[in-house]
Amino acid sequence: MLDPHSTDASPQTKSQVQAETTPSPTSRAAPGSRARIGRGSRLQDTAIIEFMIDSRRRLGSCILEWVLKTATSASRIHPDRRSPGRVGVEVRRDIAYAKTGHKAHTLDIYRPRASDRLRPIVLYVHGGGFRILSKESHWLPSTRFAQQGYVVFTINYRLAPAHPFPAALEDTAEALAWMISHARSFGGDTSQIVLAGESAGANLITALTLMCCFDRPESLARRVFDLNVVPRAVVGASGLYEVSNEARFWRDQGLSWFFRDRLVSVRRGYLPDDLTDPFGHAEPLGHPEPLGHPEPLGHAEPLGHADPFDLANPLRVLERGDEPTRALPLFVLSAGTRDPIIDDTRRLERALRQRGVAHTASYYDGEPHAFEMLLTRPAAKEAWRTAFRALAPTSERR
Repeated sequence: MLDPHSTDASPQTKSQVQAETTPSPTSRAAPGSRARIGRGSRLQDTAIIEFMIDSRRRLGSCILEWVLKTATSASRIHPDRRSPGRVGVEVRRDIAYAKTGHKAHTLDIYRPRASDRLRPIVLYVHGGGFRILSKESHWLPSTRFAQQGYVVFTINYRLAPAHPFPAALEDTAEALAWMISHARSFGGDTSQIVLAGESAGANLITALTLMCCFDRPESLARRVFDLNVVPRAVVGASGLYEVSNEARFWRDQGLSWFFRDRLVSVRRGYLPDDLTDPFGHAEPLGHPEPLGHPEPLGHAEPLGHADPFDLANPLRVLERGDEPTRALPLFVLSAGTRDPIIDDTRRLERALRQRGVAHTASYYDGEPHAFEMLLTRPAAKEAWRTAFRALAPTSERR
C-alpha cells in the first residue's frame, strides 16, 4: 500500500501520474482561449454588477414610492382636505377630461366658495418623476391656489414606465383643451391661465407652454398651438427641465447613489432606451377626436430637423434660441440649494434672461427637492408668497 506522504513512487506510478497530469494534444487550450475565458468572466462579472445596481434602483424606487404613498394617505385625514369649506374652498372630484373611463384621465376642481365673477384659472400638474403620485397627493397646493382666488384644475395623467413619453404630455394637453372648453361653467376666465407644477410637473407645463408658443412640427404640438391660447404665467417649482442625459448631474461629486439611482430611474421610465420614435408610436387616449381634431395622436408628417425628444427636454429648446411665434409668458421659478437638480432651474433662468422673457427665480438656502410642497416649512411658505406676489397682475381682478 502506498504511503500518501511518500515521495518514492514506483516507475509505473510515476508514469500513471504523468499521464493523468499531462494534457493530451487534443485537450490543450487553443491559442486565445484563455483570453476568451477572461473576457467571458469579465462580462459575467459586469452582468452581475449591473443586476445588483438595477436591483438597488428598483428597491430604492419601491421604498420611495411607499413612503410617498403613505404620506399621501395620511394627508387625506387632514381636516382641510376632508372639509375644504372651512378654508373657503369647494371641490369637485374625479371629473373626466377624456372619454376613456380611466382614473388617469380625471381631474379635480378647486375654487373659492361663493364666487360671483370669473376668476383666473390654474392648470396644476403634479410631480413624482413621471412615475408616481396623483392629483390626490397634491390637494394642498391646489387648495392654496384656490384660497388666493383661482379656479384650479388639478389633473391625473398616465404614468411611466407603463406609459412612457409622450403619454403624460398628451394627457396634459388634453386636460388643457378640456379646461379651456369648460372653465367658464366653473367660474374660470380663460383669458387668465396659469400653468403650475413641481418637479416632473414643471417639465410638463414648460413643454405645454412651448407647444402654445412655438409652431412646432409634431401634430400634438400643432393641435395645442391651434387652441390659440397662451398662458399668462408658468409657475415651475424644483423643475426637471431636461430628462435626457442624466449623467450631467454626475459632476456633483457630493450626489449620493440614492439620488443618482432616482435620476436614472426617472429617465429610463420616461425615455426608455428602446424609445426611438415617440410620436410615431404614441398611445391614443381612446376617443376619436383628441383636442377637438379628428387626427389620431402621433405625427402626421416627419419631424424634419426637430429632435423627437425636444418636448421631453424643454430646457434645450429654450437654450437653443429658436424664435417663438407667440411671446413667451412670465415664468415664476423656485428651487432649494440642496436640490440635486437645481442646475436645471439656473439654466432655465439664464435662458429666459438671454431671451428677454419676464421671469423671477428664487433660491432657498438648504432646502431639498420639491420643498415647496412641504407647506409647513417656513421656506415653502415664503416661496408661495413670492409666487403669488409675482402673479399679482394675473389675479388682480379677483
